[in-house]
Amino acid sequence: MAADDRLEDDELARRLREAHRRVRMLPAADRERFSRRYLAICDLAKRDPDRAATRLETFLTDLTSDFDTPDAQ
Repeated sequence: MAADDRLEDDELARRLREAHRRVRMLPAADRERFSRRYLAICDLAKRDPDRAATRLETFLTDLTSDFDTPDAQ
């Protein structure tokens, strides 16, 4: 394994940990749905880290857009 590959893996691992922390803080109803998606990305990371990184980016965007926007009243 080349040193550059290891750095990319570390970045993916860091981002997966961040996603895990964010999912844990969600309300129970939302946590279940996002947990399933998160686990699928973790499983994919074992086989195809590049594709997992792409899916993780989309996942984090969805997570941010769903919960960081103020509720319309």
